[in-house]
Amino acid sequence: MFDILMYLFENMVHSESEVMIDQDELTEELVRAGFHHDEIYKALAWLEKLCELQTTDDTPYLQYKSKTRTTRIYTHEEQQRLDVESRGFLMFLEQINVLDSTTREMVLDRVMEIETNEFCVIDLKWVVLMVLFNVPGKELAYEQMEELLFELPEGLLH
Repeated sequence: MFDILMYLFENMVHSESEVMIDQDELTEELVRAGFHHDEIYKALAWLEKLCELQTTDDTPYLQYKSKTRTTRIYTHEEQQRLDVESRGFLMFLEQINVLDSTTREMVLDRVMEIETNEFCVIDLKWVVLMVLFNVPGKELAYEQMEELLFELPEGLLH
């Protein structure tokens, strides 16, 4: 499923394709690209839920916007999915104001819905990018995250 999300994001968003695409046409394109129907439907449902997160005011974590820094206590399931490096990266993104508490919770919601046995900080970066792309008013944060995702390490690599 995550491969489909990556494919869609890289091919549709970065190619500036039309945002409103017929779901049947999209499904056919993904099948031609080699993806299976069940995984396609899961990925499309994941994207629908992402859109719903930014439009519904009854989502619990959207009701508690705070200007002060908070400490996030991760559930056991979240700790199983996100290793220490990933949780540290989320904290770093909050410290540099790429994420706020609301977008952090949106990211966590989407991370926990991905069906995978292995999830690393690179995958997390892509989820953050997808979430920020879909949240109006977060264009600067999206640009910062894009730079973090694609930055090349400086110096010699051994």
